[in-house]
Amino acid sequence: MDMSIHTPPGAGAPRDQGPAPEGGTPPHQDGAPAPRRTVTHLGDRVFRGLSRGSGITLLVIMAAIAVFLTYRAVGVLMINEGNFLTSFQWNANANPPDFGIAVLVYGTIISSVIAMVIAVPIAVGIALFISHYAPRRLATPLAYVIDLLAAVPSIVYGLWGALVLVPHLGGLYEWFDDFFGWTGVLSYQGGAARSLFTVGILLAIMILPIVTNVSREVFLQVPKMHEEAALALGATRWEVIRMSVLPFGRSGIISASMLGLGRALGETMAVATVLSPSFTIIVSLLDPGGGTFAQNIASKFSEASEQGRDALIASGLVLFVITLLVNGGARAIIARRKEYSGANA
Repeated sequence: MDMSIHTPPGAGAPRDQGPAPEGGTPPHQDGAPAPRRTVTHLGDRVFRGLSRGSGITLLVIMAAIAVFLTYRAVGVLMINEGNFLTSFQWNANANPPDFGIAVLVYGTIISSVIAMVIAVPIAVGIALFISHYAPRRLATPLAYVIDLLAAVPSIVYGLWGALVLVPHLGGLYEWFDDFFGWTGVLSYQGGAARSLFTVGILLAIMILPIVTNVSREVFLQVPKMHEEAALALGATRWEVIRMSVLPFGRSGIISASMLGLGRALGETMAVATVLSPSFTIIVSLLDPGGGTFAQNIASKFSEASEQGRDALIASGLVLFVITLLVNGGARAIIARRKEYSGANA
């Protein structure tokens, strides 16, 4: 008796899955399409490599700067007779050296804060005027003028500050002394207006174009539908700016302010031209005296000995760290508030 099982024709072979899908990728036996192979073009690989190399190069440069500053600073700090953080004198050429950065930290921070308090509100106001209020025939040339202010060399600002700003601030200082002299911070004893407050005013003028240009470009990126929706609900122009423009541009304003602060912290020649330096901390912002990191480096580098230059490099290292902390804090603020910026709308 024949016990063999007859198999129908074609039963042992895989069934025909039909024609391959368009693109030439045959399906699997279970019917699911095979994963498509990603083809990377040569231009994409080159661009990715250049981008990655640029980022790595930037990190290498920053690390090299930090290593150089630290290497040159450690030797002179080991033989420093004074307290580097609290000493009020700078005798880096003495043997042994005796120097500190207390006055420089105070002057750098105070002058930069004054510059930011003056410049940021004015810059944001100018940016809003150009982007939302001024007619186009006025906004375009005004934006060009603001852009040109950023190209003026710092020494030109310094000469203008020494020859024009300093002689004409006496009346303002006397007014401050009459009404606010009782605070001690704004008391004025007379003399040339070569003080930290004058430096702050000059720095505010210098960073004004940077903050204005970045803020203006951010305000111009606000989605029109946000503004039109607010207007359709009956909002006034100011309410549109307050509810739509400023929340969207908040992170941009912070970024612009940090760019301006970076220039204010490291400004050299303009401050050296205007300020009357002294290694004393003066309570009044209107009296001559004080100093900043950049101004001290510029004024003492040419006459410094080898160990004096190392001391100046040590102060530069502190300025480097302060700048990194400021930028890192700004990035943290932006990251925490980015959900309110409207960028994801």
